[in-house]
Amino acid sequence: MKVLFKIAFILFALLVVSCSSENDSYTEIIHPKNYKYLALGDSYTIGESVCQTCRFPIQLQDSIKKHITANDTFQTQVIAQTGWTTTNLKTAIATQNPTNDFDLVTLLIGVNNQYQNKPFSVYEQEFPELVSIAIQKAKGDKNNVIVVSIPDYAYTPFGNGNASISSQLDNYNAFAQNYCIVNNITFVNITDITRLGLQQPNLVASDGLHPSTITYTKFVERILPKARIKLGL
Repeated sequence: MKVLFKIAFILFALLVVSCSSENDSYTEIIHPKNYKYLALGDSYTIGESVCQTCRFPIQLQDSIKKHITANDTFQTQVIAQTGWTTTNLKTAIATQNPTNDFDLVTLLIGVNNQYQNKPFSVYEQEFPELVSIAIQKAKGDKNNVIVVSIPDYAYTPFGNGNASISSQLDNYNAFAQNYCIVNNITFVNITDITRLGLQQPNLVASDGLHPSTITYTKFVERILPKARIKLGL
């Protein structure tokens, strides 16, 4: 009887050790993620007069990369060009036809509608259309979209403090912000940063018109917290 008891005890001990060993060796498998970001806009998105890595979408990309794992990847696609109006951007998106699986989409558009004296009604019609397109590209989820306000170029050497420019851009930004509020879409205001351009010349690029690298860094400081939430970071 004692022998049987000892054998049973040894078998039980071996079973416990085996189970413990299996638990110790178990490692959770974490699959790498591929994040995709689409930036839609004009000169303020393409980064006129600053280096390619200085424009705000790439600065945003680099900032987000600090919060993902080494195995994750982050892809950025930019559809933007200096001088584009809402009409131009719509056409470009249709032509390039990006996929509909982006995890994040930013939209910054409208300054050239104002600068080229397009009827405000064009913006009233096409801005909501562009937001809808942005949502479509963002997996059909408006929570993956960030609208960025239009900078104020009146506060640059080129704009020379022209109050009329500021007033008109206020109308554009008010329309965009109100639309976003009503439709529960994230809106990030960066216009006030650009209105320091005449007081702080380092906020203006060498062309005397567009934002500098420093200014775009300040844009990203406001956009990044929203982007991280949307990406689950």
